[in-house]
Amino acid sequence: MKKVFAALVAGAVALCPIGATAEEAASYRIGICNYVDDASLNQIVENIQSRLDEIAGEEGVSFQIDYDNCNADANVLSQIIANFEADKVDLMVGIATPVAMSMQGITEESGTPVVFAAVSDPEGAGVVDTMEAPGANITGTSDYLDTNAIMNLIFALNPDTAKVGLLYDVGQDASTTAIREAKAFLDEKGVSYKEYTGTSIDEVGLAAEAAVADKVDAIFTPSDNTVMTAELSIYETLAEAGIPHFAGADSFALNGAFLGYGVDYANLGRETADMVADILLNEKDPGTVPVKTFDNGTATVNTEICEALGLSYDEVAEIFSPYCTQVVPITTAESFGD
Repeated sequence: MKKVFAALVAGAVALCPIGATAEEAASYRIGICNYVDDASLNQIVENIQSRLDEIAGEEGVSFQIDYDNCNADANVLSQIIANFEADKVDLMVGIATPVAMSMQGITEESGTPVVFAAVSDPEGAGVVDTMEAPGANITGTSDYLDTNAIMNLIFALNPDTAKVGLLYDVGQDASTTAIREAKAFLDEKGVSYKEYTGTSIDEVGLAAEAAVADKVDAIFTPSDNTVMTAELSIYETLAEAGIPHFAGADSFALNGAFLGYGVDYANLGRETADMVADILLNEKDPGTVPVKTFDNGTATVNTEICEALGLSYDEVAEIFSPYCTQVVPITTAESFGD
């Protein structure tokens, strides 16, 4: 992955068919901004890169990539987008909701096409008019989470669950809808819950310790980037307390959560690249290209955490199978491919 990101930073995706020269090939400049360095979002960027490599070779064009990461800093994010505009990129790609929202606002006057990736609730965040007809100069891919599906997994594992912790960052737009849906689900079942929030790794750590002290039976986190970046620092605390952490992306399980449920982020990245190419090569109007959504049916279970919780992965997989498209095992690592 490090090699891929080095290539991105160097702006290197330029392929021509045999016998063609760089001058003969159509060339497009793409600005990609990632919101924060975490396993899921990095996986998206990596797969956008690899798919654009393939398309460049297939179509006899070249893509110059300007890549940057704002590390969740709003001021840095604005400057990155302003730089993309100054460099007159042909299209911008925004990874995660805050980046998409900033790109939407800054490009409103110029009309530079924007393709977002991993925006959980595009309509709710005001990024698009509708999913079918986004409007303006923007479209993209959504990692919308089927909250009821993951809540069902909590009770499938332990029907006697009596108290659920909701761990998230109140400033993350991606968490708003999912937390509201989780509360409604638990209210209907008559199960109590408590919210634990943090806006930084240290605050998330304190929130997780508070949930342990309150003896919650399970913890739910949506596809929240703040908690995702903190997962490696909290998973041992939760496992030692016997609390399974159910979260809205496979990268949580990779970083030590009991379960990550949701979309295939590698595929989401490739589909995002296809949308980018379609807009650039076929001159599609982004505002008329429907937002792409995906099946939420994959449950990724950390086998090491299973063992720490006194569970058998095979038994867990059997319990979850009726509720999922597939159940896959994973072990703890910092990034995919480790």
